Amino acid sequence: MSKNKRYKFNSETLAYEVHMTPAKHRWSRVLLFFVISISISVGYYFIYTEYFKLETPKLLSLKSENAQLVNRLDLINRRFESLTKSLHSLEMRDNYVYRPVFGMEEIPKDVRNAGFGGTERYSYLKNFEKSGILSKTAFNIDVLYKKAYVQSRSFDDLLQLAHKADEMSLCVPAIPPVNIASSKIRFASSFGYRKDPFKGDYRMHSGVDISGPLGEIIYATGNGKVIKVGHDFFGYGNYVMIDHGFGYKTRYAHLQKANVTIGKIVNRGDKIGYMGNTGRSKGAHLHYEVIYKDRPVNPLNYYNRDVDEEGFLALINSAG
Repeated sequence: MSKNKRYKFNSETLAYEVHMTPAKHRWSRVLLFFVISISISVGYYFIYTEYFKLETPKLLSLKSENAQLVNRLDLINRRFESLTKSLHSLEMRDNYVYRPVFGMEEIPKDVRNAGFGGTERYSYLKNFEKSGILSKTAFNIDVLYKKAYVQSRSFDDLLQLAHKADEMSLCVPAIPPVNIASSKIRFASSFGYRKDPFKGDYRMHSGVDISGPLGEIIYATGNGKVIKVGHDFFGYGNYVMIDHGFGYKTRYAHLQKANVTIGKIVNRGDKIGYMGNTGRSKGAHLHYEVIYKDRPVNPLNYYNRDVDEEGFLALINSAG
């Protein structure tokens, strides 16, 4: 009897006849078998995961991979902290060393920290299982990128100025405004608080006073442009102000007369006027100021007081 054929006894003919199963019945059995198989699989999975609290190999693999990713994010955040500290050190040196050297204003904190914060910035990460560490990582990336961008732009500006270092060295007010080596010249008053010679009270003196004979030559102490030539009867008298660039300005007051006009470009060592006794003054002298970033600073910090006659003339001649 063939294995591929099925026979059924026919009681009418008293013989076995080939029995053909309808296609509909065959497909019904296949479908039933498929449904039963799926049901058994689902039941097995339910018992395996819910009853015995076991995890499938695939889920275990995903959890392991997820744990590795979380560990990597932790490592990245620790590196961010280290890089942020290094960047902060660069910012400090930039603000308090590099930029002042070139007469540049420091970059304010609100500029360096612009665009940070905001509770909704990372709201798209809230639905993830590890939303906390993901948000922290995204935040650290933004902070580091923006701070690095600001610092990079600052270094670009410094690089441009560094290319002009030679020009800057000539603009800084680095020589005395008069021939201080002459026996006729003496320092009458220093920078800082002093007793006012007219009223007797203590006031801030924003420059140095150098006394000498009327008509003593006054020199520009650095390259620059004359921005003011004026007269202040109750104050500076006849005075000249030069803008040297890079944050520096100088003022020369109580002049007998000025030797320059507004807009004139002067070089270090050029004659700009003559010592006088004009304005609020009790004798022939020069009131000399160095102004850095709109604040008066001590002029004695910018030149050597011990220069001799020959050395001063060398400075004037080399500058000219």
